[in-house]
Amino acid sequence: CKATGFAGTTQVAQSNSGARGIRTLSVRFDANVAPGLDWSFEPETPSVTLRTGATTTVFFRVHNREPRETAAVAVYNVTPEVSGAWFDKISCFCFTEQKLGPNETAELPVVFFLDPRLEKDHTMDAVDAITLSYTLFVPAKAEKPVALGSPPEGQGPHL
Repeated sequence: CKATGFAGTTQVAQSNSGARGIRTLSVRFDANVAPGLDWSFEPETPSVTLRTGATTTVFFRVHNREPRETAAVAVYNVTPEVSGAWFDKISCFCFTEQKLGPNETAELPVVFFLDPRLEKDHTMDAVDAITLSYTLFVPAKAEKPVALGSPPEGQGPHL
C-alpha cells in the first residue's frame, strides 16, 4: 500500500479491539485508474455509514480489459487528512500487487474500522464524512541486477 499524501495515510491494524464508540460517520469511496492501465475500477457502493469501532468490509470491482494478463498496484489517500490517523485497515487489496488475466474481473476487499479514540480528537469534531480514494497504477518494473563479466586479464582484485 502506498500513500499519496503523508497526513492522509491510513493505519494498518492486525485486528479490531472490539471497542465501540458512539459517533457515526460516513466513509465515501473513490476509484481511479492511471493512464496506461486498461482496467475498470469501481467500489461496490459509493459510501457506507458506520459507528466508530465497527469493522466494515467493502469490495471494489476491477476488470482487466486487456487481451493479456496485466498487473496493478493501488495507491491511496484519505481525506480530510486529519482522519488518516484514525482510519485503520485490517486487510486491503492495496497490500499486494493485483494480477488479472485477459478480460478477467475480480472483487477486491478492504476491511477497516474507524478507531473510536477519534472521538477524543477535537480536530475531528467537524468531520462527518471521510473519503478513501484509490488509484490503480501499472507497477514499476523492478530493475534486474546485471551480472558483471570477468575483469580484463590483470585487472582483477589485488590481494
